[in-house]
Amino acid sequence: MDKPLEGYLSIGQVLRPQGLKGQVKIRPDTDDPGRFSMLSRVFLRHGNEAPEQVAVSKISIRSGFVYLNLGEDNSIEDAELRRNAMLLVPRSEAVPLEAYENFIVDLIGCTLTDTQGTRIGVLQDVLQPGANDVYVVATDKGRLLVPALRHVILSVDVAAKIILADADRLWEVSIFED
Repeated sequence: MDKPLEGYLSIGQVLRPQGLKGQVKIRPDTDDPGRFSMLSRVFLRHGNEAPEQVAVSKISIRSGFVYLNLGEDNSIEDAELRRNAMLLVPRSEAVPLEAYENFIVDLIGCTLTDTQGTRIGVLQDVLQPGANDVYVVATDKGRLLVPALRHVILSVDVAAKIILADADRLWEVSIFED
């Protein structure tokens, strides 16, 4: 996956064309795909190219995926050129977060420590299997899977890149990846 672009947040990725009239299928990078219905434009990025501002139209949401037209696309050939592109929005236009919410991109690279002052490792990924997120932490013993529960994760300071976990509860609920 390409490195995130400073000042932007990824909101989805173009998977493939949908139909014959230029529409594309988007895998949303958001808990609420309905947020796409409020957009009139996005920034599109292929690989490491500079983001290009494009209009969005004909937005629909089905089965957790977003379907829309980008720019003036009106054929399957136009839509095919968008395959694998990332959809971005400026951070200044991001949806406001609630208490205890963070953007995943801001969590990546944070150091997980516990209440006893032990450095556990560095957060590499956030899995979203269902009921709660799971932090994937690189440690010197392997990858540790930590459920992101409030009684386990006590605080997150993305500015300082520190995640604090309850020392006792961390080891009760976490497992090392096989």
